[in-house]
Amino acid sequence: HMQMVCQNPYSSLNPRMSVLEPVSAPLDIFHIGTQDERFEKCREMLKYVGFEEYQIYRYPHEFSGGQRQRIVIARALISSPDFIVCDEPVSALDVSVRAQVLNLMREINEERGVAYLFISHDLSVVKHVSDRIAVMYLGNMVELAECEELYRYPKHPYTQALLSAVPVPDPTAKKDRVILEGNIPSPLNPPKGCKFHTRCPRVMECCKTEPPERYQVSEDHYVYCHLYDDKK
Repeated sequence: HMQMVCQNPYSSLNPRMSVLEPVSAPLDIFHIGTQDERFEKCREMLKYVGFEEYQIYRYPHEFSGGQRQRIVIARALISSPDFIVCDEPVSALDVSVRAQVLNLMREINEERGVAYLFISHDLSVVKHVSDRIAVMYLGNMVELAECEELYRYPKHPYTQALLSAVPVPDPTAKKDRVILEGNIPSPLNPPKGCKFHTRCPRVMECCKTEPPERYQVSEDHYVYCHLYDDKK
């Protein structure tokens, strides 16, 4: 029911296995279908993600990074999962190839109804693929909202700083850049209270000692920040 697509498609594939072998592996492990049925399903899946039949006996080093990631996506899809974890799936790819893979993932989502947990540091990619976004800092969620809502009305100071750093294609456009000062604390020894307080431009005394609760600022928009506590 759940599969994963990792960041580096080359290290995700065994260089000694042809394309057919890793894609058919989930079917072999879970004993799905006969050998002929598995081959046919793999052939159809590889065709679905953009491969011709003559390519299925080739090896990973014979393909580009984008093609290798398509192989990994085919392997994740072959067992018909409901949910796929995508851990930086396009960060190792060129920009043009990245767009092709993202469009493929969009098509899979629309046609097959597969849900993604898409992990990324690239905010432009996140906006392109996401319906709902959670912003994380030092392993803690700081804001959660629908995609358009988050980009239009960011509430947490960290989210505001992140979005202010996103480049825009218009060189004449002016943006109010939020510059964060200080160093990122060690995840092994995080600060008490709100983990972001050491860099927050709007820090209060309560932030240094009390972890913030979740506050609802609008419908389906939540923020973990003392600034939205009416009692403070």
